[in-house]
Amino acid sequence: MGKPILVIPCSGIGKPFGSISRDATFRVCDELRLGKADTLCLSLLVMGDEEAKVKVSTSKCITVDGCPLECSHNNVRRNGGNIVANFKVMDLLRENRGLKPREVTFLDEDGEKLSKLLADRLVIKVDELLEESG
Repeated sequence: MGKPILVIPCSGIGKPFGSISRDATFRVCDELRLGKADTLCLSLLVMGDEEAKVKVSTSKCITVDGCPLECSHNNVRRNGGNIVANFKVMDLLRENRGLKPREVTFLDEDGEKLSKLLADRLVIKVDELLEESG
């Protein structure tokens, strides 16, 4: 098996959309594509951690952003990341207007649904990238 695809969510602590991006990423990396997808803490890049910079520059990266500020995408790009896809929770919300996550300390029922939808999309992209890599 080749190098895992790196999925990097925004930090978004205390914000429902950030929680959705992190939860979906952990679903993919820890359950759905264990060993095929990996993640790292965005704050490592923000703080200039050299090991994190090397990891994003030598891996295929998928960024996952909770809000329009696109902190994950921008910080990975700023640190020389090889971004091959970017997912935005806001896009998912526009497509699923009936779902309105409200809780910030945990995912409520709508937040869980959005996280699962996002994780499904991430899995499809991870699989495509792994197939391309052969």
